[in-house]
Amino acid sequence: MSQTEDLVSAPTGVRLKQRISLFNGCTIIIGVIVGSGIFVSPKGVLQEAGSVGISLAVWVLSGMFSMLGALCYAELGTAIPKSGGDYAYIYEAFGAMPAFLFLWMALIIINPTSNAIIALTFANYSLKPFFPGCAVPPLAVDLLAACTIGMGILQEMRYTGIAGAFRVCALDYVTLQLYLRNLPRAIYISLPMVTLIYTLVNLAYFAVLSVDEILESDAVAVTFAEKVMGPFAPIMPFFVACSCFGSLNGILFTSSRMFFAGAREGQLPELLSMISVDCLSPMPSLLFLGAASIVMLFAGDVLTLINYCAFSESLVVAVSVAGLVKMRFSQPAAKTPIKLNICIPLIFLLFCCLFLILPFLSQPLELIVGVGMILTGVPIYFLFVRKTPNRSSCYVPWIWITHSIQKLLYCVPETEKVT
Repeated sequence: MSQTEDLVSAPTGVRLKQRISLFNGCTIIIGVIVGSGIFVSPKGVLQEAGSVGISLAVWVLSGMFSMLGALCYAELGTAIPKSGGDYAYIYEAFGAMPAFLFLWMALIIINPTSNAIIALTFANYSLKPFFPGCAVPPLAVDLLAACTIGMGILQEMRYTGIAGAFRVCALDYVTLQLYLRNLPRAIYISLPMVTLIYTLVNLAYFAVLSVDEILESDAVAVTFAEKVMGPFAPIMPFFVACSCFGSLNGILFTSSRMFFAGAREGQLPELLSMISVDCLSPMPSLLFLGAASIVMLFAGDVLTLINYCAFSESLVVAVSVAGLVKMRFSQPAAKTPIKLNICIPLIFLLFCCLFLILPFLSQPLELIVGVGMILTGVPIYFLFVRKTPNRSSCYVPWIWITHSIQKLLYCVPETEKVT
């Protein structure tokens, strides 16, 4: 990339320099959203929809729904141009505790699960050519997925000149050149393109494969290639693997920056806000995220992970857009570069609430577990984050750990001068 976000060491200390163009922003959104989803989701969508027609309708309607969400996030991003994406929006609208619960959810569910899904897809497609006519051993998939996450972490440590995105609002984790103009443009260009790509790819799947073939396949794109490309079919896993690996790199980078921003606000351990002097990357945040992602690899299959992640992400989006609606009524005179008709965020929020309620009817156990994991952040907040007289004593065990790891990784805070 000609213009990217990178970390630079200046005479005044270690700091961040953010630059990304409109073209880069569009490619980031398209690349990360396409990532592994188009190679994994068709099976799950068809399985739940029950027919080809309903399945295609779901993809088209999802694209339209995403566009409504993109419009809401365009207003949020230009009204609150702060680093942190959803974290910044929730903090601005609802305060410290809801913002921390979002960070906690991202820390233990959303980001590790997203990384695990992409890594498992990468591993499954990479190993598929070596096991023709039979299922890939689950242990082999898990081990290769773990190695993939490790490779992604090493890549981010060595070179921080690639930026990633975490779904539509991800561009708010970095600063765009000409921010107020490029952010909405990047969203408006990318979302219709992604919707078109997803719909056309699914049409291609259904034109070549039967419903049973799609439902029985763990790698739909490979099965499709075997029917269409003949002897050149082994090329398909390579392209899928490249897409997944690139997406994983982007999400690792962006996720680590979100935790980095949260740590700077004092809502996560200070260690996660440290930057490696040698690698010029947020190494502690990357290492923690990589470890959490590897743990998630063994939590279940891909579709189970998608269910956990989808509920959590829907909850975050709903709260962020609820914050937009709240600010519209509490600050009606506020001037923002983009101001939607109030009906758009209200309609989007209504659908988000439906998406949160309906899954409880079909998958109550998984969602109850997810809600329980989120609520575990409440005592964590009152013990370690909220400013209370006993807060310092709770942090005593972390002081030695922070200093030890800081020395081991040679990390310093962002603005600290290096001599």
